[in-house]
Amino acid sequence: MTTLETERLSLRQWRDDDLDALAAMNADPEVMRYILDGAVRDREQSTAALRKFVGDWAAQGFGLFAIEVRATGRLAGWAGLTVPAFLPEVMPAVEIGWRLNRESWGHGYATEAAAEALRFGFEERGLDRIISIRHTGNKRSARVMEKLGLTYESTTVVPVYDQPVAIHAISRPAR
Repeated sequence: MTTLETERLSLRQWRDDDLDALAAMNADPEVMRYILDGAVRDREQSTAALRKFVGDWAAQGFGLFAIEVRATGRLAGWAGLTVPAFLPEVMPAVEIGWRLNRESWGHGYATEAAAEALRFGFEERGLDRIISIRHTGNKRSARVMEKLGLTYESTTVVPVYDQPVAIHAISRPAR
């Protein structure tokens, strides 16, 4: 099991007891505002998501980490790597993404966790390029992407949801 540590966070594999916190985050309309169609997710959908997170790790050797605040043990959300199959035009690709519960906003956790997930992708999984996709209105994610060193590449629309998204990318640092 892969666990990564930062100054304030543990990025770890998912556990069944994470479901309540995941479901609460996914049921918050403000958290979900810029996610796909903007709809909240119910507990059943959150259960399916948790199972997918676990399955992705087994199938791909990477995935989305649960973000735990080390000082409190509280689940703050998730960050990590996934395959963005919902946007066929960017495939093949690996995307870095994050989602935090509202109480975890404004603490720098998204940047801290995503920076460690990027390092993991480049150094431990040998990826050469990682993209990130954000709703064009999501300025907070744009700021995180900028802090991480991702650069804007293009704007497109997610076909199923007719959502405008911006594609950002970063390549593995030269050694």
